Amino acid sequence: MDDGSIPTSVLVTGASGFVGKALAHKLTNQGCRVTAVSRHPEGSTLFKSNQVHQYEDSVQFMTPHSCIVHLAARVHVMSDQADDPLSAFRAANVDVTLNLARHAANAGVKRFVFLSSIKVNGEETRPGHAFRADDDCAPHDAYAVSKMEAEQGLHKIAAETGLEVVIIRPPLVYGPGVRANFAALMGAVARGWPLPFGAVDNRRSLIALENLLDFISICIAHPAAANQTFVVSDADDLSTPELIRRMACAIGKNPRLIPVPLWLLNTGAALFGQQKTLQRLCGNLQIDISKARELLAWKPPFSVDECLGRIAAAPPP
Repeated sequence: MDDGSIPTSVLVTGASGFVGKALAHKLTNQGCRVTAVSRHPEGSTLFKSNQVHQYEDSVQFMTPHSCIVHLAARVHVMSDQADDPLSAFRAANVDVTLNLARHAANAGVKRFVFLSSIKVNGEETRPGHAFRADDDCAPHDAYAVSKMEAEQGLHKIAAETGLEVVIIRPPLVYGPGVRANFAALMGAVARGWPLPFGAVDNRRSLIALENLLDFISICIAHPAAANQTFVVSDADDLSTPELIRRMACAIGKNPRLIPVPLWLLNTGAALFGQQKTLQRLCGNLQIDISKARELLAWKPPFSVDECLGRIAAAPPP
C-alpha cells in the first residue's frame, strides 16, 4: 500500500448500505478481496465474490486486512424518536467506532478510513465562506456531535498506536437508489409538480455516489492521506433552482419553478413545522475541496449532470 495502489484485502462495514454496497462492488472490480460486514447481510450474492459477515463478527476477520473502511453508523434522521438521542448516537457512532479501531490497531491493520459528515463543520455557511477540512468543528445536533467525538477518539487512537486514520466528511450523497429528500425532490420534478423555489438564491455542495467512491478508493491507499481529515464534494455548487433544472433535464421534463418569496416560504415552513427541511433546501452549504486537490491530486471524475442522468436511467429502488 505504500505505493498508493489499492491493497489486496479490505474490510468494509455497513456494506449493505447505500454507500457500502457500491463500495464493495467497486473494490471487488478493482481486484481487491473485500470482507463485507453488515448488521443485515443480504446474502453472498449481493457482493458477488466478497465474504459477507454479521457486523458483530467483524473483529475476528480483521487480521488479513491492511485497511478497514468504516461506513456503519446510526444515521441522521429528521425526527429522532429515541428517548436520549445523544446517548443512542454515541453508542452506535462513537463507542462502536472506537472499539473497532482499537481492535484494528491490535490486529496490525495499517489504515482505518472513517466516513464522517460535513455536519461536524456545521449546518450552513455564509455566502463566500465555504467549509474547509481544518475549520473548527461546530456540530448542531446529536448525530453531528457523535461524529465529531468519534473523529476525536480516532485521532487519539492513531497517536497512541500508529494506526493510520483517514476521516472523510461528505455532504448529501446522491446516486442510483438514493432515498429520502433527494428522491422526493426528483420524484416531484418527474411528476411535473410546480415547485415554489424559483426565487431562491443559495449555493449547496453535494457529492455523487460515484465521486465519493472514487475518493474513498484513493484514501484507502494514498500515502499522503494518512492521519488527515478531508471535506469532499462534486466541486459544482448549485442553487436549488439550478439543481431542479438539471434534474428536469436528466429526466426529460420541463421544470416548473414558481418564484415564491423566501419570507413566504419561511412562514409556510414554520406553520407546518418544516423549518429544518426548508433550510436544507434553501440555505447555503458550500465546501472547499482544495485540500483534497492539493494533497491527493484529486478532482471529482464525474459531473453532476452525468450522475443525475444515471439516477434517471436507473430502475426505482
